[in-house]
Amino acid sequence: MKINKSGAALSRIVQIGETLKELSRKNGKEYLPLNRGVNQVVNIDLTEVVKSIDFNSPEIQVYPHGAGRPDLRVAINEEFFAGKSSPDNILITAGGMHALDLVAQTVNIGKLFLPSYYWGCYFKMLKIRSVESEGYDSQSDLLSMIDRLRGNAVLISDPSNPLGDKHDDEEQLNIIRVLNDAGVVIFYDCPYRRLFMDASDDYYTHLMNLDNVIITESFSKSVGLSGQRLGFIHTCNKELHDELEVRVMYNTNGINGFAQELVLRLLTTPEGKKAVTEFKERTTRDIALNIEYLRGRGLLAEEFYHGTTPRGIFVIVNRSEEELLKHYIGAVSLSFFTKTRQEYAKDYSRICVSVPHDKLMKYFETV
Repeated sequence: MKINKSGAALSRIVQIGETLKELSRKNGKEYLPLNRGVNQVVNIDLTEVVKSIDFNSPEIQVYPHGAGRPDLRVAINEEFFAGKSSPDNILITAGGMHALDLVAQTVNIGKLFLPSYYWGCYFKMLKIRSVESEGYDSQSDLLSMIDRLRGNAVLISDPSNPLGDKHDDEEQLNIIRVLNDAGVVIFYDCPYRRLFMDASDDYYTHLMNLDNVIITESFSKSVGLSGQRLGFIHTCNKELHDELEVRVMYNTNGINGFAQELVLRLLTTPEGKKAVTEFKERTTRDIALNIEYLRGRGLLAEEFYHGTTPRGIFVIVNRSEEELLKHYIGAVSLSFFTKTRQEYAKDYSRICVSVPHDKLMKYFETV
């Protein structure tokens, strides 16, 4: 049997998780798994939310709508776009990675320009889809690169993975508008933004009518449902939307009905909104405390935050992956997240700061 191999390897983040389990089994020590990209402060409490779900309903037991449930797309339009876009511009996906993969395989581009430090799975996904990539150092550099960017696409993530750096909204929006007007395609992938924002955030309304901007979003981080695999794509390009719907149909035959029902209730019902609010409040409080603690201890790698703010669920610390492991902390070397700065990055680590504050302090007190 001949296999068409992608050439991509399994994620190093997953491999580190397996290593931590094996070490814990051997030495009986508990490790703090900051290598993972999930919110670990608290789980979202779904107890009241699921009580009224009819598991025998057609919405859960029958094949779902190709573009996603109409009522869910209406709710997303209200929540993320203040009701000013159209449900017809929204396509439900099986999480954020599925959304990115659909866009990468569908939009006809030469290359996708990634930040110098980027989520490692971007590169592996592009490798599988045979899409070439190139790097850019900072968002401000993009304006001087427009001639090179035409015919290609740029990925912008804010707050980003791995740095967790948040840019100024107005400065970023101005860059995106210039790129859009120059015919450059923008993949705007920001699954962490709404963890820190609510429906009063109007940023997406400034992006929704830009022809060359494609928004990919996820409910994995903003409401803590990474296990349900639900996200969406927003595009005002009808031809693109229709092709994406075709690809979803023949890839998944529709997106998980229960996940759609659950997120719909989180966005629209009193008990759902209460659960989301409480989850965000607890999570963002401990994230902020953890970042300030690391900064106060001199562990936050401040050099990565010139002109930006560390605000996402990740930050960079000035300790290597190996050094943190000696203190029973699982982390990922920053060298995993770059192709051009690996030697420099090996002395730094990306850690997830979405963990209980007292637990993070306990493990870092001896670092």
